[in-house]
Amino acid sequence: MNTLAQNAAAKVQSQRSQHSKIYMRAPGEVMIGTVEYSIGQSQLGQVLVARTARGICAILFGENTQELVADLSARLPQASLKQADMAMSAVMQQVAAFIEAPFGVFDAPLDIGGTLFQQQVWQALRDIPAGKTSSYSEVASRIGRPASVRAVAGACAANAIAIAIPCHRVVRNDGTISGYRWGIDRKEELLRVEAKA
Repeated sequence: MNTLAQNAAAKVQSQRSQHSKIYMRAPGEVMIGTVEYSIGQSQLGQVLVARTARGICAILFGENTQELVADLSARLPQASLKQADMAMSAVMQQVAAFIEAPFGVFDAPLDIGGTLFQQQVWQALRDIPAGKTSSYSEVASRIGRPASVRAVAGACAANAIAIAIPCHRVVRNDGTISGYRWGIDRKEELLRVEAKA
């Protein structure tokens, strides 16, 4: 492992200890085992929340149940998916409440995968407070990779934990809203609600 990779790994390990409710899987670690999920309704449409024994591993928005389950299945192809509406009701209520009033940091336990670079980007996104935005280039600079603006955008698009990892708070350099995995309308609504913070 080269020095840059060792430093990045040490930074991620440090973030693990600073955020005791966040479990960051080893970069590239494949999710196996049982993942429980539930689908509910929010002010942004249908939402799927999935969790492992360690924490929430997905918060996905969609138009219908089939689309949401297919998205989860594609993201976690080796996991055993189990619908668990009653067992997940408290978690679903917490997610729905945060969508309606997204102030502060979403503090439910999280189980985060991805590459080391994605994990660094996602941690930087969690540091953007509600009511504020950052550009892709600002996020790239914040993680010490100023030339990686496109890769930051790719990490935002790969995020599976909407709102808890607030990729909706990333905008273009000129402050205009750019793409969002779950639709520009949802991104605009989240930013509108957060602007009231």
